[in-house]
Amino acid sequence: MKKFLVVCAAAAVLLSGCAKKAETAKQAESAGPLVVWSFTDEIKNMIDKYYLVDNPGKQIEYSLTPTDQFPNKLDPVLASGSGAPDVFALEDAFVRKYIESGLLLDLSDIAAEVKGKSLAYPIEVGSYEGKVYGLSWQATPGAMFYRRSLAKKYLGTDDPKEVQKYMSSLDKFVETAGVLKSKSGGKCVVVSSTGDMFMPFKGARKDPWVVGGKLVIDPAMVSYMEMAKTLRDKGYEGRSQQWSEGWFNGMKGTLKDESGKDVEVFSYLLPTWGLHYVLKTNAPDTSGDWAMIPGPAPYRWGGTWIAAYKGTKNVAAAKEFIKYVTSSDSFLERWAKDTGDVVSNTVVTAKIKDSYSEPFLGGQNHYAEFVDMAKNVDGKLTQGTDQAIEGLFNEAVISYVEGEKSKDQAIADFKSQVNAQLGL
Repeated sequence: MKKFLVVCAAAAVLLSGCAKKAETAKQAESAGPLVVWSFTDEIKNMIDKYYLVDNPGKQIEYSLTPTDQFPNKLDPVLASGSGAPDVFALEDAFVRKYIESGLLLDLSDIAAEVKGKSLAYPIEVGSYEGKVYGLSWQATPGAMFYRRSLAKKYLGTDDPKEVQKYMSSLDKFVETAGVLKSKSGGKCVVVSSTGDMFMPFKGARKDPWVVGGKLVIDPAMVSYMEMAKTLRDKGYEGRSQQWSEGWFNGMKGTLKDESGKDVEVFSYLLPTWGLHYVLKTNAPDTSGDWAMIPGPAPYRWGGTWIAAYKGTKNVAAAKEFIKYVTSSDSFLERWAKDTGDVVSNTVVTAKIKDSYSEPFLGGQNHYAEFVDMAKNVDGKLTQGTDQAIEGLFNEAVISYVEGEKSKDQAIADFKSQVNAQLGL
């Protein structure tokens, strides 16, 4: 009898184990394909050309929505849980809104695994209250791109190491702007737009916009206001708005002032993607006449993070996909070589960074330069309210630069608007 009971007990354990496995398999089956939403076709390329090639048999259902419509599509399904994607891309402008939302899957286990080979700042941006909710495959540090011919003409050298000495701090930047104006007889401006300086000053902050539930205006932001006003009043900038026709004309060497005279634009402050998608595409005829330096302050601009819905039934598949896209050595090496993207995986960048020579930059190895710059970027100050606050702040800066308001009045009005809109 004892033997019979033991056999029965063993059979029960076996059946229980089988039942659990069957249930797990059933859950995996019922979860269906991994649903991925994005605003960028980069994710689609990653899936089709790399992930599914490396992982045959996996099923992914992909959807693309334009960036300006993406949050409006994502917000209601995440809030309700009905129709929510398993995995989705998040643009830098709104990534923190979702990181802080409480609606994302905890990815701290993946972050812990890859931390040793990842840049710090992409993980910092994706972290909130001690946990990681978003990861990124890329790094988008900012730099200063300058015209070699103008550097030779007015500074006596186009060597990046030497030119960086003229731009090694924000104070040196202003000083050099004066040199350029003086030596060119007022023809050469240091930047096309005062707006080019916003990101470097933002990168120089010590405090975020909100501390303890209250608005904080870091001294670096006040310095930006003063810098913008100085550049305007002293004629050190091209009086163009970023992304305007005049701003692009400065890249091509065709910018004119109000009287129709030629204006020479010495530099543009842009991130990694600025080289391929701004300078190259808008000023192809200037190829070879540019070089790149870190500029006056380390900063970042843009980027894409990957996250998952906390209620996904495809937890294992979602984490597997995110880990692959944001950390796989094999994938990211191929991706970097195929696209020129500066990736966040330091093992990969260390392996490939010395093999680049960029013709548009006169043969300079821009990739190695960007890899070094990325190490100095701080992602810890990024917050979900940044986009709204910075929109209001830049309105205040413009009103001050244009002489519509005093600095004190512009700041006071900015504070009132933030309080009215965000309750800070």
